Amino acid sequence: MASAIVLINTDAGGEEEVFEKLKSLNEVTEVHIVYGVYDIVAKIEADTLDKLKDFVTNTVRKLPRVRSTLIMIVVEGKSLVKK
Repeated sequence: MASAIVLINTDAGGEEEVFEKLKSLNEVTEVHIVYGVYDIVAKIEADTLDKLKDFVTNTVRKLPRVRSTLIMIVVEGKSLVKK
């Protein structure tokens, strides 16, 4: 399973619209509206690295009101999630 953290900038006032759309996509396992340089942080998962890159390029980046993205691909086997 390939995963990435995607930082997203939206048009001014577009955070809620993009957030709602991202919530409905199966590949998005987490999504947060945040304060700071970026407007949204999302965790994306896909079966392969190619599918992950394709999803970000052809789905996330093409959402209305998305201005830019920064993708950080997670190194497989080098993650810790605490609850």
